[in-house]
Amino acid sequence: MRRLEGRVRHYAWGSRTALAQLQGRPAPTARPEAELWLGAHPTAPALLGGPAGGVPLTDALAADPAGLLGPACLAGFGPRLPFLLKVLAADQPLSLQAHPDAAQAATGFAAEEAAGVPRDAPHRTYADAWHKPELLVAVSDFEALCGFRDPRRSADLLAALDVPALADVVEALTTGGPATGLRAAVRQLLTMPAEWCARAVPAVVAAAERLSAAHPTYALAGRLAPSYPADAGIVVAMLLNLVRLAPGEGVWMPAGNLHAYVAGVGVEIMAASDNVLRGGLTPKHVNVPELLRVLRFEVLADPVVRPRPLAAGLAAWPVPVADFALIRARADGPPIELPGTGPRVLLCLAGSVRCREAGGPAAGSSLGTLALARGQAAFVPAGAGPVTVAGRGELYQASVG
Repeated sequence: MRRLEGRVRHYAWGSRTALAQLQGRPAPTARPEAELWLGAHPTAPALLGGPAGGVPLTDALAADPAGLLGPACLAGFGPRLPFLLKVLAADQPLSLQAHPDAAQAATGFAAEEAAGVPRDAPHRTYADAWHKPELLVAVSDFEALCGFRDPRRSADLLAALDVPALADVVEALTTGGPATGLRAAVRQLLTMPAEWCARAVPAVVAAAERLSAAHPTYALAGRLAPSYPADAGIVVAMLLNLVRLAPGEGVWMPAGNLHAYVAGVGVEIMAASDNVLRGGLTPKHVNVPELLRVLRFEVLADPVVRPRPLAAGLAAWPVPVADFALIRARADGPPIELPGTGPRVLLCLAGSVRCREAGGPAAGSSLGTLALARGQAAFVPAGAGPVTVAGRGELYQASVG
């Protein structure tokens, strides 16, 4: 077991206080801090051994893949850590976005590589060849747009605005089955000319503000408008489920589901990819044709995932992928054994805990026991066996599913 130093990612929607306070640094920070990455994605690998003399986790895995990942992980995913653990801190809404499935990611990445698109180009769509299903668990109260609601309910909400420019969109939502209606409406909105957006979107926002007390979706439109006053993504956002998570509740976002995190702090685990296809509410590159190709136009009736107790002090959020699993341990004195094998990342979110490897240090470890305070993390190699946690605090374990 070795200490792991995460990498802070600076995006405009991030918080100037949340991650700094988690890690015990001065706040507010000079720049927004949006995400803390604890993994081995080549864009921002965490440092194994800490900041002083730390080695990028990517380099450590390349030097000893068998020792750190173990045979099962190597056989299933190759010489790479298949998951990425993050802490996400949103002060402003993220872009409307979806993620590709495995086949779409491999095809899209290969096409851009063949076309010679530089990997750091602003118009690049595929950062890597991997899919990116993800689970977010709220640490604070958290708002998120997650998947499409029933299109007939969305049609009622838009019709109540009484904006003539939306007539065709409302009709599309009520024509055919849910998938047909959603596909037609979203395609219309995301391909509208700039002139339509400049005229229609402010009218939609004004009408929504007048009705803001009638439904949370209307109030959200008013919150989005100052940053994106003529963006059709505001109307697309009104087709999605707006959910408010209490701490411990999560949302599961499989490939192809349109979503946007709105505000709050959460622990996020995903397949180790940075592929994001954006559809609006962002100054970054928007690739509408590719987004429409990967979107799943299906109703997501209840996107909220609630924790499932495993044993005293332990809970999990089961997801239907093999790339990752997330477990929370709430220690309060006696040791708790964490389930899971293979490579693992541990993150202390509250209090302080002592983590111990079964049988002492394993290959790839420097310590058999490691104390973690709030905001500190560790990497556990595959050969370490079960880890026990003691003390008083809250710890999250990311592992292969």
